[in-house]
Amino acid sequence: MALRVAVTGIGLVTALGNDPDQFARALLDGQSAGGPITLFDPASLITRIAAEVPLRVEGDRKSFFAAEAARAALQDAGLTTGGGLSLGIGLDLFSMPAMVDYLHQRPHDRLQTPAEECLQALCAEHKIDFPPRTHVSACSASTDALGDAFRLVRGGRRPWMLAGGTDSMINPMGVAGFCKIRAMTTRNEDPRRASRPFDRDRDGFLLGEGAALLVLESLDEAVKRGATVYAEICGYGNSFDAYGISEPHPEGAGAILAMRRALQDAGDPPVGSVNAHGTSTPKNDPAETRAIKQVLGAQVPVSSTKSMLGHLISASGAVEVAAAILCARRGWMHPTINLDHPDPQCDLEYVAATPRRLEPGYILKNSFAFGGQNACLVLRTF
Repeated sequence: MALRVAVTGIGLVTALGNDPDQFARALLDGQSAGGPITLFDPASLITRIAAEVPLRVEGDRKSFFAAEAARAALQDAGLTTGGGLSLGIGLDLFSMPAMVDYLHQRPHDRLQTPAEECLQALCAEHKIDFPPRTHVSACSASTDALGDAFRLVRGGRRPWMLAGGTDSMINPMGVAGFCKIRAMTTRNEDPRRASRPFDRDRDGFLLGEGAALLVLESLDEAVKRGATVYAEICGYGNSFDAYGISEPHPEGAGAILAMRRALQDAGDPPVGSVNAHGTSTPKNDPAETRAIKQVLGAQVPVSSTKSMLGHLISASGAVEVAAAILCARRGWMHPTINLDHPDPQCDLEYVAATPRRLEPGYILKNSFAFGGQNACLVLRTF
């Protein structure tokens, strides 16, 4: 018999704070994390802004973020050993001199990429001996990681899972690559208003960074041991439409399939809100709008966390799941900021400017990645 799956721990590293209460308050206040890039000199690039985590880190940033988030999540859940790890993680994009320097610093028997070292370190620190699951499905990676962990716990294969994602592409090669395909905003003089999902004046996404790790376990066991139950994960669906490397299917074909699979997996519950992928790119927002309208109609409230945090790439889904849960537990749906002039092609019930009251119920979380990799989760709050 399938087990019900609860979220009992949340660990965060974000540009709007690492404490869950602080993070939720910042989102509900509509704070933007946008600002000038300080981690390197971006003067030669067309985009010179991002949403940086205000921490100076020695070594690989995404590995540091993952370690901090994992410790916080497991401490929050009150669990120690016996679980598994499912992690969405960004690719190791360096400039060539930086990669050479990195390899020179490694002992001769430890020539691993930072992503490989991150997984090994998390497993060693938290005594995880179940083979870790790694997800590199771009902007859907951490949503896929959560969905994979959900299935393992639901099927009774692991008593609990540490799952989520981490990423930092605010480096010369990462930013230059997105500049090359003109995916990012160039609103350099106004970084806090640069991320504008569903707005007619949007011009690309704001790059962010950070991590979120969640602890998933059987709902019955969580209740039995008196754990805090933040939410229940009820369904997961994914798809791969392979329409284009850096653009979605214009009618949202893969997105529609992923949403329908997640809802079917959850038993087709009534959805009360959608945490959208909502990138603020010219092509994603209309395609996602069409997909949501096809599956749920035009009246379900929709919001985008990326309007405040920017796009965390492989970490985005998990951070946004945490955002949706933490705000919903307070009885609110956070706003989409900077949505001043809705695009006529984006005609859903967007929650703009200020939070909206939200009753306990079902939330659909969308993540739609480069290459047509799509993943959705159905969450339930109490």
